[in-house]
Amino acid sequence: MGFGKLAVRVVIGGLFIGHGTQKLKGWFGGSGLDGTEQMMAALDMYPTRRNAIAAGTAETVGGSLLVLGLATPLAASALIGTMFTAVHKVHWKNGVWNANRGWEMNAIIITSLTALVESGPGPASLDAAFGTVTAGPKWALLALAAGAASSATLIELGRRAKPAEVPAPTPEQEPGD
Repeated sequence: MGFGKLAVRVVIGGLFIGHGTQKLKGWFGGSGLDGTEQMMAALDMYPTRRNAIAAGTAETVGGSLLVLGLATPLAASALIGTMFTAVHKVHWKNGVWNANRGWEMNAIIITSLTALVESGPGPASLDAAFGTVTAGPKWALLALAAGAASSATLIELGRRAKPAEVPAPTPEQEPGD
């Protein structure tokens, strides 16, 4: 039945659904779009609203597709992209270990998703039911490369779209004078 692959898909995909809906809807103790938009500003991911929606949607839709075992390479590449972005913007500076908010868990997720694409989603998947399984090393490398490329592109676009700094008011412009 491919129980191991099903378990990997349900756990990883389900947790990403949770993270995505935290970002989009504020579910499961999340901050919702407004809080996610503030996080995007702190990470220099501009325009913040677009990136907040993109991150939440990638996690929710990618997680849902992964749970279903549908379009598995596409689902994995979306999730891999969010993990590469998290490593680059948040975790890299903290080193490898999760105890220091490092990139350890992100690497485990990226590797697990890549391995899942290489081996396929398993027989208990919609890809298998529809006869559309796309698996193997080429698909795994494609999912990994697409995730990395989308992350790098969004990071660079965010950097380029950063608004100009608003100058501090001069003493004659101070309110209350």
